Amino acid sequence: MSEPHQPEDEIEASRAPLLDHLVELRQRLVRSLIAVVLAFIVCFAFADDIYRLLLRPYEAAAGLLAAQKAAQAVAQTSAVQTGFLDGILQALHLSPSTGAQPGSGPFDLLLVLIGAKEIPSVPGQALKLIYTAPLEFFFTKLKLAGFGAVVLAFPVLASQVYGFVAPGLYKRERRAFLPFLIASPVLFTLGGALVYFFIFPFVLWFSLTQQITGTGGISVELLPKVSDYLTLVTTLLMAFGLCFQLPVVLTLLGMAGMVSSSVLRELRRYAIVGIFVVAAVVTPPDPISQLMLALPLVLLYEISIWCVRLIELRNQKADAEASDA
Repeated sequence: MSEPHQPEDEIEASRAPLLDHLVELRQRLVRSLIAVVLAFIVCFAFADDIYRLLLRPYEAAAGLLAAQKAAQAVAQTSAVQTGFLDGILQALHLSPSTGAQPGSGPFDLLLVLIGAKEIPSVPGQALKLIYTAPLEFFFTKLKLAGFGAVVLAFPVLASQVYGFVAPGLYKRERRAFLPFLIASPVLFTLGGALVYFFIFPFVLWFSLTQQITGTGGISVELLPKVSDYLTLVTTLLMAFGLCFQLPVVLTLLGMAGMVSSSVLRELRRYAIVGIFVVAAVVTPPDPISQLMLALPLVLLYEISIWCVRLIELRNQKADAEASDA
């Protein structure tokens, strides 16, 4: 008499674990949401300070360019007053100058941003951004707080994802999964640091050099909007951070058996072409920015080949031990 009810009993037996998983998923989503909301509140409270930090590359580029123009003006004056040769030597900083700021090239941007050099102060020069809608800067700070909240709450989000997925993994898989949780934010941070200390300052410095000032009464100046500036910063940070996940993605594919080290070596030339295409798409249209992204990605691709090869050797060793047993 109990046989007709056997399918219903099996469904009822499997329903309880499913409900437990759904309850756990809801709890972890709630915890993640609370972490994001708290991080959003903190980031919004310090939105002005965070925005000033993001403006530091622009401030450095503008200050160094203004110092360069001041040095050129001093050199021209010196060439007239003390002779052409002495003026050229002062412009090249090979003789004592009359107050011009030394070092105003792109390399000095890095020295300023890492704290090894102060931003030159030029009288009458002030950093200026604009917004053209009454609430534009307010919504910009909301976007900034949202972006910062995801970054700040990422450890909590990652731990909740791992806590939900880990029970369904074997012990060996859990040990293999943990390094990727560490490597992923580290690589993203490296990509963001490359943007902040190299790519973005150079892009701004190059953009500022395109201005037309003091020529026949014509003035073409860079006055970026606060929203456009934030969009450019976040776009570059996301693009470089995600591109730097290449070793994580390829290593996971290698663990799943979808790619092998030999295949990655055979596809190396095509991968390099693809890397340069991606770099040309996600970076501003200048060759230096593209090289600054493409070259690290090529290096990361080579590292990925070795990571996949190590996984293959480990699997071969495990299979040999299993066959001997």
